[in-house]
Amino acid sequence: MKNLVIVESPAKAKTIEKMLGRGFLVRASFGHVRDLPKSKLGVDTEHDFEPQYLIPAKAKKVIKELKEQAEKSDTVYLATDLDREGEAISWHLSQALGLGNHKSQITNHKQSLKTKSKTKSQTKEGSDIQVHRIVFNQITEKAVKEAVASPRELDMNLVNAQQARRVLDRLVGYKLSPFLWKKVKKGLSAGRVQSVAVRLIVERERAIGAFKAEEYWELTAELKKSQTNSNDQNSNGEKFTAKLLKKDDKELKVTSKEQADEILQDLEGAEYIVGEVRRKEKNRNPSPPFTTSTLQQESARKLGFSAKKTMMLAQRLYEGMDLDALGHKGLITYMRTDSLNLAPEAIEAIRGKIAQDFGKNYIPEKPNFYKNKSKGAQEAHEAIRPSHPELSPDEVEKFLEKDEHRLYSLIWKRALASQMVPAIMDSTSVDIGADKRGYLFRATGSVIKFDGFIRVYIEDIDEDEKIADEDREGYLPPLEQNEKLDLEELLPEQKFTQPPPRFTEASLVKELEKNEIGRPSTYAPTLSTIQERGYVQLEEKKFKPQEIGLIVNDVLVEHFPQVVDVAFTSHVEEEFDDIAEGKMEWHEMIREFWTPFEKNLKEKEVEVKKEDIIGDEATDIPCPKCGKMLAIKFGRFGKFLACTGFPECKHTQPLNETKDEEKQLEAVNHGNCEKCGHEFVIKEGRFGKFIACSNYPECKNIKNLDNKIDMKCPKCSEGDVVVKMTKRRKRFWGCNKYPDCDWASWVNPQKNADEAQNSTEKE
Repeated sequence: MKNLVIVESPAKAKTIEKMLGRGFLVRASFGHVRDLPKSKLGVDTEHDFEPQYLIPAKAKKVIKELKEQAEKSDTVYLATDLDREGEAISWHLSQALGLGNHKSQITNHKQSLKTKSKTKSQTKEGSDIQVHRIVFNQITEKAVKEAVASPRELDMNLVNAQQARRVLDRLVGYKLSPFLWKKVKKGLSAGRVQSVAVRLIVERERAIGAFKAEEYWELTAELKKSQTNSNDQNSNGEKFTAKLLKKDDKELKVTSKEQADEILQDLEGAEYIVGEVRRKEKNRNPSPPFTTSTLQQESARKLGFSAKKTMMLAQRLYEGMDLDALGHKGLITYMRTDSLNLAPEAIEAIRGKIAQDFGKNYIPEKPNFYKNKSKGAQEAHEAIRPSHPELSPDEVEKFLEKDEHRLYSLIWKRALASQMVPAIMDSTSVDIGADKRGYLFRATGSVIKFDGFIRVYIEDIDEDEKIADEDREGYLPPLEQNEKLDLEELLPEQKFTQPPPRFTEASLVKELEKNEIGRPSTYAPTLSTIQERGYVQLEEKKFKPQEIGLIVNDVLVEHFPQVVDVAFTSHVEEEFDDIAEGKMEWHEMIREFWTPFEKNLKEKEVEVKKEDIIGDEATDIPCPKCGKMLAIKFGRFGKFLACTGFPECKHTQPLNETKDEEKQLEAVNHGNCEKCGHEFVIKEGRFGKFIACSNYPECKNIKNLDNKIDMKCPKCSEGDVVVKMTKRRKRFWGCNKYPDCDWASWVNPQKNADEAQNSTEKE
């Protein structure tokens, strides 16, 4: 009997063919073999949104070869990936290869697992071919052979969920993109998921721009056990820190240097005495095994990999490689999943490896189970784990490339840690009073009593969740109530509240998952697309929206709010899940979206004018050729300056601010540091410019930057002219007495004043 097995990739085919042995021929489809056409919409909106699939030119040769192999076979196994995308590829293969009447393959997934029914197909030559669908979530000999022994039929509910996604994405992209070409500029695109991702980045950037930093001060006491009263000779002289929290049992907020100085003066000569000492044993639990989302996040944080790179490496580990005497093996389970489940045999193998490497006291009495948070999580699937837990990263290192090994190590450690006991921490919190002056300081510390899962793995956290170093629990010597302490130093420190950070790849994926935007298979492509389109770019590994991204986002938010609405996009994902479970008909779902969308699109085609979106911005800058004023225009490569005398005068120039303007703030005298007497200088930080003492690092004094340009307001004569930014990050000059004085200018008034002065001197 001749058996043909069809998978997506050659690497996967090579691994599986070695496992199945003689009688099985395994071939690759090289991904999708049918798709919607690129040259037209490809969806018949007049006839139930029927997709008009075609075989791309690059797939025709593959289809021809697969057809020839199928005609020589008794049985064809469609062994593409186990998710909706994989199910759809199998269905497209069955259609492109003429493997029977696909309608006979429509079945309920649960029923098909019970009946294990088989489909017979007749090719044009008339020979009978049995067609089966097989799935496995790891490429191991056991998993693959079990799948072959337990085939099922195609699940058209899963296929239709993928079709609905493909059709909806085509309708949105193919209809909105031409709208943007007409109303903004050519080459732009919109997408159902990508546009929401851009919106999240834009809104975060504007929140940062609108953020007003507030000054506050922290007062820290550096203390040590008293040399005279301590009974513990080993702890004499050991320093620790405590933060000022309360005054007269009320939370104390210090908002100025003057207030901080008053407190320091009040504390002069105070005696520091230990008050309440609280000791508590805490358990720290391990994180669950990886899903696609958490793997991409942790890989970005710990390894610095992009989501795209992470998935590429994971694909290689899943498809397998030659491990010499160990044979050809897939090293991890399927990498597109939102499930936290582990198979019972996997848990057993992991627990065995933990006992072998670390001892039985690291294994919980019962396995750890984790509840899936995602509404659409597919319980039958597994989390990402090593296919062979017994193969440690050290054992496979010589067979892997460096980055493959780093990712495998991450997955292996996380999976093992997820089935280990909690870490046990001894935590201590100590209140310290400054005799009878009403001030309360607090010190905290913790020590690891039993390391548990920490022996193997600790999860990293995002920047916006990170605890400042000074807030981390540190070392504390043994302390008892009423014990006197020696004060080493009181340390006042000026600080400013910080805006929310820009999104990293890790935090953006986390935000997309939290809002249920997209699914495991869409995160990496979405992050790549929004960068390739030029809507955002990574600066110091953080997403910053570009001007064109701001413009496109604003157009879509104003005119197509539903398309970029986070709640709507999440609701659409729920509908895809309903289709996959057979609870909803996919044509109906598309129709509910299309009818109002098409109506709104037609109205906006007429209503929205290009000049309203990217109309010219007037300036006070004269044209160097003809003397008329220049205007800011929007072109193919962004904004530029052009003469308003066009077409008679065709002068253009880049919209680059002059070096004088760039150095303007630096030229202003910002005074001397009140702490050490050195000059203040301009520094560039993560959130823009600020004033810092030039004596850094000896002096760490910083202040907010007052963007004055050493010129009084030309309108009210009382306020100072300051440099400001619009929401779109465009610079302008205004009066700092606003709203009492509304004077503003796009052009540097100091420059105009200098030119007028020069003109007067010449006369």
